[in-house]
Amino acid sequence: MERVRTPDERFTDLPDFPFDAKYVHVKDPNGGDDLRVAYIDEGPRDADVVVLLHGEPSWSYLYRHMIPGLVASGHRVIAPDLIGFGRSDKPSDRMEYTFARHVEWMREALFEHLKLTDVTLFAQDWGSLIGLRLVGEHPERFARVAIGNGGLPTGDERPNEAFRAWQEYSQTVPDLHVGGIVSGGCVNRLSLEVVAAYDAPFPDDTFKEGARQFPLLVPTSPEDPAHDANVAAWEVLARFEKPFLCCFSDSDPITKGADRKFLSTVPGTKGQAHVTIEGGGHFLQEEKGPELASVLNAFIASS
Repeated sequence: MERVRTPDERFTDLPDFPFDAKYVHVKDPNGGDDLRVAYIDEGPRDADVVVLLHGEPSWSYLYRHMIPGLVASGHRVIAPDLIGFGRSDKPSDRMEYTFARHVEWMREALFEHLKLTDVTLFAQDWGSLIGLRLVGEHPERFARVAIGNGGLPTGDERPNEAFRAWQEYSQTVPDLHVGGIVSGGCVNRLSLEVVAAYDAPFPDDTFKEGARQFPLLVPTSPEDPAHDANVAAWEVLARFEKPFLCCFSDSDPITKGADRKFLSTVPGTKGQAHVTIEGGGHFLQEEKGPELASVLNAFIASS
C-alpha cells in the first residue's frame, strides 16, 4: 500500500500542543510494510486509561484542552491519530480507506500493541463509528463509554439534511480546507493559528485522500458494506449494561438527536448524568474541552 507521511516539522510549535507522539505499527492488509499509527500517551502508565477518538477531518490536536484535566485527575490518556490523519501514515489511494480497515487498525493498535483493558472511551464523529464498533466487537475491553456528537449509523436510517450537505460539499469542493472545516463546525470561529494547526497534517492534496473518502464511508443505505457489522454492534450495545454517558453539544446540526437512540437502546445509559454541553458546535472538544474533561472525570468517579 502506497502511503505518505507528514514531515515532523509540520507539527512543531503548534498552539497549546506540547504532546510528543508515540507510535505503533499495524498491518497493511495488502501485505506491504506496516503502517505507522501515532498516539498521545499522557499520565501514569498504571492508571485507569481513557481513550479519546477523534473524527473527520480532525486529529488528536482536537483533544489538547481535555488531556490536562484528565491527567490531573490521575488518568492515563491515550489519543490516537486515525490512519490518514494527524501524525499517522496516510494511504495515497482513496480506495484503501474502508470502515472495516479503520476498525481493524484501531483494534490492533489499542488491544494488540498497547494491550489496553478496562478502557473508558470518549468518542466523537468518526471516532464514535469506529469506537462503537470496537465496543460491539470487544465489549469486555471497556469499563464505560461516553459519546459526544456521534453515532453508529447502519444505513437503515435516512441521513439528515445537514449530513447530506456536508457529504456533497466534501466531494465537490475543489480545496478541502481542513482547518476551515473544523472552524466552520464550531460556534465561534477559530484563530488563524489554530486553523493552521488543524491543517498541519495535510501539506497538500496528496495527504487528504482519507479526509476526502471518510464522508462516503458513513453508511447511508442498507446495501452499505458496513451495514451488517454495525447492526451486529447495535445488538451488543442493546445488552451493554456498563455505564454509558451521552454528552452532546447543543449546537450541532449533524448529530442533533442522535443521543435518543442510545438512551432508548443501551441499558447502561440508565441512571447516568447525561448532559448537554451548551455553546458547543460539532467539534465540542475544541470549544468546551475543559468542561467536557470535567464531565468525564465526574462520570468515571461516579461509576
